[in-house]
Amino acid sequence: MKILANDGISALGKSLLEEAGFTVITEKVAQENLASAVNEQGIEMILVRSATTVRKEVIDACSDLKLIGRGGVGMDNIDVAYAREKGIQVINTPASSSQSVAELVMGHLFALSRFLNDSYKQMESGDFSALKKNYAKGVELRGKTLGIIGFGRIGQTLASYALGCGMNVIAIDKKPDPISVQIPLGNGASASVEIIPSTSLSDKIGEMDYISIHVPKQADGSAVIAAEQFAQMKKGVRLVNAARGGVINEDDLLASLESGHIAGCALDVFENEPNPRKELLSHPKVACTPHIGAATVEAQDRIGEELASLIITAFGKHN
Repeated sequence: MKILANDGISALGKSLLEEAGFTVITEKVAQENLASAVNEQGIEMILVRSATTVRKEVIDACSDLKLIGRGGVGMDNIDVAYAREKGIQVINTPASSSQSVAELVMGHLFALSRFLNDSYKQMESGDFSALKKNYAKGVELRGKTLGIIGFGRIGQTLASYALGCGMNVIAIDKKPDPISVQIPLGNGASASVEIIPSTSLSDKIGEMDYISIHVPKQADGSAVIAAEQFAQMKKGVRLVNAARGGVINEDDLLASLESGHIAGCALDVFENEPNPRKELLSHPKVACTPHIGAATVEAQDRIGEELASLIITAFGKHN
């Protein structure tokens, strides 16, 4: 069986699949040529990350397609329900990138707190004394409150890091059941985190010094954080979005940054990827990374291994 890993796959994942008798193709196919390439090359499985989309028109055009795999968590670039209606198996790897995304968020929290995003850009050509004065009002994470909107695997992993740093955590999720979060301190420490229902976000958002978002857009396609939510936040709050572009309304974000209400924002995802708006990229209060939440060697190995395991279990020769 032929597999097209159109957004790449780790060497480990590729070797596991090939050892199991699958042919893995990693040459990138342009989005507009995806359906024709699948049919011409006799491909029966497509593996994607965030760059390639597999929509209804591709599914309809590829009658021999048996599986669509997403290396990562969100599957909003795949018409999942429609594919399953057509008898196509759809898989993803929700657990494999939790740690890498959580660590990126922590890096952004530290960067925003000490103006590292702007300092890195300005030091070479800037005036040392002036820059030292500009960055003299950094803040510490310890003792601050982090609001985590969406308390799945990534949110829980982030909470373990934040609690280990001495932060307080307010978790917001649609399933408001208390969760015990393990803190990797070597002594098996854990802390119980109360989860506030999503419907109560407006009651709690004003208590947060930092906010990290780990949910998709709302069901109607609108942002989770927009002008109404910005107005409810405390002055000087710092935000991180490593979930999906558009979860934060970018127009309202820029307005809140310009007004001084928001101290800073870190974005790993953007509404117009791969061409984010320049006002965000150049803004001194915005820290930007190019959608690299899962881009660690370890995470990619876990993703490749999990995809391979799921495929071999479902379509291996023993079946």
